[in-house]
Amino acid sequence: MCRCMKVSASGYYDWVNRQPSRRAVDNERLLTRIKEIHEDSGGIIGAPRMHEDLKEEKETVSLNRVARLMALHGLQGWPRKKGRGRKTPSQRPDGIKNHLGRDFKALEPNTKWVTDITEVKTDEGKLYLCVVLDLFNHVVVGWSMHHRQDRKMVLRAVEMAVWQRPEATQAILHSDRGTQFTSGDYQRYLKNNDLLGSMSAAGHCADVFFYIERFHNPRMRRRVANQDRKFTNVLNRP
Repeated sequence: MCRCMKVSASGYYDWVNRQPSRRAVDNERLLTRIKEIHEDSGGIIGAPRMHEDLKEEKETVSLNRVARLMALHGLQGWPRKKGRGRKTPSQRPDGIKNHLGRDFKALEPNTKWVTDITEVKTDEGKLYLCVVLDLFNHVVVGWSMHHRQDRKMVLRAVEMAVWQRPEATQAILHSDRGTQFTSGDYQRYLKNNDLLGSMSAAGHCADVFFYIERFHNPRMRRRVANQDRKFTNVLNRP
């Protein structure tokens, strides 16, 4: 093969065993994050918006580099059409149904959970809050906050809820059809932790929103603060 390619054997094996450059390693790291953000957006954001999101995450990267990485791997944005038009509702993942059937009452704790993302305005800008509520007593069993509403933030909230669950009994976790909840990572996590994914029908996301809004009353905030202190104390145990 070396004779056909007109290269020396030593040069060929040196090329095969060569370690990737720092630039190549950093490109792989960036590409992984770009793919995650692109999937979280439903595959609609292009290089300019991707560049802005990466800068918000304190990444030092040029727009040209982001555009080149996206183009090399077939990632592109879809411009929104101007004018009137009906928005196509997102689809549920295969095998996911509405297991609650709008029955938001639970007879036992840790059997029916709901989750959603809420925008919170602060003096320093917008933040996004994801909470997991137990429908038995409307207690917040998991929560996470971040400046990006991506699937990692959602997973952190669900992980907290799973960690605080007293025993590994199956629970329904109900959400709307946001891209964070339809992502593959989220669905795999539910299956691996004995959670039955459930999603609202198109046009019924307000059902979940009603219960999540309970988080904003003072009594619920005190409950969350107490639970957070307990959670932190356990993590800080020697």
